[in-house]
Amino acid sequence: MSRGAQAFRQGDVTKAIKATVNAGLPVQRVEIDMLAGKIVVIPGDPSDSAATADANEWDTVK
Repeated sequence: MSRGAQAFRQGDVTKAIKATVNAGLPVQRVEIDMLAGKIVVIPGDPSDSAATADANEWDTVK
């Protein structure tokens, strides 16, 4: 049984990230919408406090 037509491939995500970095912007996060076939690259500092606001409190538990 096949999976059907894919909206995008891993290479498409890689190209989007590389294009953002080549433009001189750091990548804060990448959002992928599988249903719509949409890739969103959000530029910004990865250690920005807004990014950690969505963090799971269990991520820091050891």
